[in-house]
Amino acid sequence: MTPLSPRAARRVFLLLTATRWFPVGLVVAVTTLLPLERGLSVTQTLTLASITGLVVFALELPTGGFADAIGRRPVLVAAASMQVLAATLFATAQSFWAFALAAAATGTFRALDSGPMEAWFVDTVHATSPGADVDRTLSHHGAVLGVSIALGALVSGGLVWWHPVTAWSALTLPYVAYAVLAVAHLVMVGVLLKEPSPVPDGGALPDGGGRPGGAVRRALASARRTPAVVADGVRLAGTNRVLLGLLLVEVFWSTGMVVFESMTPIRLAELLGSEQRAGALMGAVASVGWGVFALGAALAGLAARRVGVVRAAMAARVLNGLGAVWMGLVAGPAALVVAYLVTYALHGAGGPTYQPLLHREAVARNRSTVLSMASMTSFAAFAVAAPVLGRTAELVSTPVAMVIGGAVSVLGVLCFVPALRREKELDRARQVAVSV
Repeated sequence: MTPLSPRAARRVFLLLTATRWFPVGLVVAVTTLLPLERGLSVTQTLTLASITGLVVFALELPTGGFADAIGRRPVLVAAASMQVLAATLFATAQSFWAFALAAAATGTFRALDSGPMEAWFVDTVHATSPGADVDRTLSHHGAVLGVSIALGALVSGGLVWWHPVTAWSALTLPYVAYAVLAVAHLVMVGVLLKEPSPVPDGGALPDGGGRPGGAVRRALASARRTPAVVADGVRLAGTNRVLLGLLLVEVFWSTGMVVFESMTPIRLAELLGSEQRAGALMGAVASVGWGVFALGAALAGLAARRVGVVRAAMAARVLNGLGAVWMGLVAGPAALVVAYLVTYALHGAGGPTYQPLLHREAVARNRSTVLSMASMTSFAAFAVAAPVLGRTAELVSTPVAMVIGGAVSVLGVLCFVPALRREKELDRARQVAVSV
């Protein structure tokens, strides 16, 4: 199969980004509020995020290696199917263990989903433009992601405020809509995503490649390559100081993410005195937040071309962590919302400047694995930080927990130093890649 042109691949990548993240926007504001309303404590609610993170940690490398070995499309179809299941389980959960099952399903979905789409796009581009940097498209990807979640969150806030199905809690309907639209995304992945059949190293198809059952044999042969692909990625992280530093960035960044992803609705509910009032307001706030996320992602591409990708990434991460600290220091709901919006814009700027640095250290045979290692590190750190900060909030206060999380996040800038040295070496050697 002839690979898509970079322009065609870009269109598919951005469209599937929209269908993937708009449904998530429907629930981003109620994910922590719905368990609280159904009787879970703050620690139990943040422990759900820990369960998701631990499942991702366990599955990231196997699923990333599987995507590199067998192909991106089947893994993305499996991910989209698991998203439908996770949404349904979360909407119907009534106890901690039911929510825990939904969290585990969400972790499985996130592990399957975290790298293959981006790896598919980069490898498709490199098939016709070898070595091209993809920072511009990843910047646009961040913008599309942000706008999609913003629109979803705005719709979610409207659904909570409208509350048309009085037999349900107002916080339930967004999850029902999420499940329905997850089905639509599954259909889109099946229809739009095209890739050549993966060919094992050596260039020849396994025996029986053209006969009935050959597709199954090819899949099994590719699956057997998965452990070797995973081992190759782990060895790369162990010998590549730049990649190791980039992976450690996720440890610190994820601690800050607990603040602005999970603790903001909790703090807003404390200030307003009601989870339902916080859910209605948080829908609109999250919508604007993801809108400024998209703006931050778009501006990140401009900043990277002016000061360099690494310096732009370092600035975004430091300012994002300081924003999380600011969120813990403010005293009223309006000030919390302003601090949240600024912090989320800087969050949006971080991804498009960080991801290209990972791609510089990866090649086609391990690209999904490298992305999975970054995601695995992020989820593991989130899994540890979320219940710790949740317990801190219960024992001391939510603002103190938020300040601690933000302060830890700032320290991650030191992990960019090897990547900064590498970029300086590339600049001196005039080895500047084409930007796509």
